[in-house]
Formats: sequence, C-alpha cells, structure tokens
Amino acid sequence: MQDFKNLSSNKKNQLGLSLSRTVNSNRKLASATESVSRKLSLPSGKHLEQLKHLLLFLAIVLALTPVCLLIFYKAPQTVTAASVWLRGKMSTPAPPRPPPPEKKPRAGSFEAACLQFDASAMMGDKYSKLTNSGDTLHYTIRGDLQKRVYDYLVANNVPFGVFVAIEPSSGRLLAMTAHSSVDKSWPSNAFFELYPMASLFKIITASAALENKRITPETVIQFRGRAYSENPRYWEASPKGKNNSMDVTHAMGKSVNPVYGRIAGDIAGKSSVMETVRRFGFNQPLFAGSPLKTSMVQEPATASDLKLMGAGLDHDVKISPLHAAMMMAAIANKGLMMAPSLTDRVVDGKGEVKETTSPQELRRLFSQETAASLTRMLSTTVTSGTSRKAFHDRRGRPRLNIDIAAKTGSINGSDPKGHYSWFAAFAPMQEPRIALVALVINQGKWKIKAPQVGQLALEEFFWR
Repeated sequence: MQDFKNLSSNKKNQLGLSLSRTVNSNRKLASATESVSRKLSLPSGKHLEQLKHLLLFLAIVLALTPVCLLIFYKAPQTVTAASVWLRGKMSTPAPPRPPPPEKKPRAGSFEAACLQFDASAMMGDKYSKLTNSGDTLHYTIRGDLQKRVYDYLVANNVPFGVFVAIEPSSGRLLAMTAHSSVDKSWPSNAFFELYPMASLFKIITASAALENKRITPETVIQFRGRAYSENPRYWEASPKGKNNSMDVTHAMGKSVNPVYGRIAGDIAGKSSVMETVRRFGFNQPLFAGSPLKTSMVQEPATASDLKLMGAGLDHDVKISPLHAAMMMAAIANKGLMMAPSLTDRVVDGKGEVKETTSPQELRRLFSQETAASLTRMLSTTVTSGTSRKAFHDRRGRPRLNIDIAAKTGSINGSDPKGHYSWFAAFAPMQEPRIALVALVINQGKWKIKAPQVGQLALEEFFWR
C-alpha cells in the first residue's frame, strides 16, 4: 500500500511538474507569438495605400516584360511595317514631275546663229536674221567675201567645195560658205564634218619639234628618196652619203614628205607629237555649243606609222575646215586660239542691244617664239612652194603685194570620194587680219584646186 501510495504520490508530483512545465512553455510560446504578431501586424492607413501602389506597379512590370522583349527583337520589322502603313493611310501619291524644259541656246550663241544662218539676208555688206522671238541677229560675215567665194565655187562647178575665214585676234567669222554640184544637202554641214587632214599635219609635226627646241627654221634634214615619196623605208639617210638634204623651212613650202616624216619619227618622237596633237584640240570637244565634230588622231602603232602621220599621209587623221581655220588663226595670233563667233550683237524688237559678243580665249597651242618660227616656215609656200603658181601670173609676178603664210595639202579620200585639195593661210604675216581655209574635192576632171580659192579670197579681202 505504501508502495502504491508512493507511486501515486510520485506520479502526481511528476504530472504536476509536467503540467507546470507545459503551462510555462505555453506561456513562453504565447508570449513569442504575441511578439511576432506585433512585428508582422498589417499596415494600415497611409502605409496600406503605398503598399497597394507598389504591388500594382510590380504587377504591371511583370505583365509588360514579355511584350518589351518581343518589341526589342522585332523592332526593325515593326517600325518598317508601321511606316509603310502610315504612309499608305495618311499620304497621297505625289503627282509626276513634268520633264525639265528643253534648254535652248542663247539667241546669239554660235549654235543658234549657225542654225539660222541659211535663212539670213544680206543688208548692205552684212547678214542679219529676224528670229521668231522678234530678236535680230547681226552676223559677223562679210557679204562681199562670202558672195565672191561662193560664186567662184558655183561658176567652176566644183563637186564639193568649202571655205572658212576668221579674224585671228577676235575669232570673228568673216566667211563660211560651201557648194556642191553633186549633193545639194552636203553644204549645210560641210564646215563641221571631218576630212583627211593630209599635209596640213606637217604644221603639227613642226610645232612639236620647235616647241621642244629640237629644230629651228634653219635646221637641215638629210633624207633618201623623192620629195613626195610615201614609203618611210626609203627616207632614212644613207651612211654611205649621196643623200638629199633640205632645210625645214623650204621643206614646209614644198611639202617634202621624207623631211617631216623624219622630224616626227627621229627628232620630235611619238610622245611629243601626241602631246602637241592634244594641245591642238584633237580627240576632244573643241568648244561648247557647237555642231563641230571632234577632230581625230589615232596613236601610231609603229615607227613607220609615226613617220607617215608626221608627213601627213595617215588617212585616219581627220579635221574639220572650221578647226583647220582656227588652227591657222592661232598661229597668226601668236599661238593663242580664240573661240569662233558668228554674231556681233543681238537686237530686240525695241531696237535695244540685247547681247554682244566679246572675244574669248580657248587655249594656247604653243609659245610666241614657236608661232614666229612657224610663220617664217610657212612663208615659202606661196613664194616658192606648192601654191606659187596660184599666186603668180605667167610672168612670175605676184598677184598680191602682201606677205602670206600658207600650207597646202593633197590626198585621196572616200567620204566623199575624190581628190582632196587643201589650202590654209593667213595674211599679212606681220599683222594678220584674216586666216582662211579652203577645201576642194574633185572627181574625175577638175578646173580648180584649193589654192586658187584662197588666192581669190585674199584678193577680194584686201582689194575691195
């Protein structure tokens, strides 16, 4: 019994102790829970509103993140598509632009004056033309010179003939006429078309050597063969002697092929000749606003080709009569080429001067020293050279009492077919007032050559 009591008493004690500990533990837990509850208590008032805004912002950010990523990767395509759509919806198609108005040349320009010259009329000693706009073009052409040369070509029934005259210091055209008994349409463009240059090229050959101080007018050249030989194989001087020889001045007047072939090939050289060709205006537009065709020279492939070209025997070297006249005028003008002009002035319907033409420099071909040497070399053509007969009567007396610098050329051509006869000159040599070029193309029997046209023109210019 005692044990049982003891046991019961011990159990009670233990139970009481256990309950006491449990109560104490619950009290501590309750205390801790209250503490945490106090720390985690929900915000209220102003703090609650701020929390709501923060949570709303985070929700929006989370919702928009995928959209932003898609835009980032697809931005270029999206922007392009949107732009196209907007342009299609908001803009109207622009009306087509009208074509730019066609630029018409000035009334007094060379091009416009050329186009209307055939319809001009001679009043007194000058030509003029009333245009559709009411302006009057006053031409530089000398009526007496123009008519005299034209009548001469017609009277001699030339198959093809063209004549151009220029005032060297200003570039004013003094005459520009042509005639054909074969093709009535040929004269309209005869001044601007290209023809084989023939021995007029000897002037370019001489300029290349003179400008580079390789020759002087007194230089003597030895050669083999005849003066008019066309085969460069026989032009070289023989080391055994018995060669022909001639100074370059008399060789110019007599148009001696071997001398100028050797100057081009053995003295001046290809690079110098081709540079001179460029300075003279070949293979390039000579001046703007002109129907003038571009004069042509192809670079020689061999030494023999260079000699043939230097002597004026290359059929592919071509020049227009107007360009040839400008070349002669440049020599007369101490090496300075002027732009050609065809009108002095343009007068409007009220009689007031609307435009005037002033001299315009185009390019310098060579130095004044070279121009003086060339003038001296060209002086023998009329006195003792290839055109002596045309400028002297049967007794050998000169027909004109003026000093003339000139050059002739002669070659066969195919467009048009015939024998080409050139005459280029200026006078007086000391103070040149006129430079001219005549080209006559004969077929079969013929009556006149170009030097006779040149002689007649100079006679008309200085005597009338």
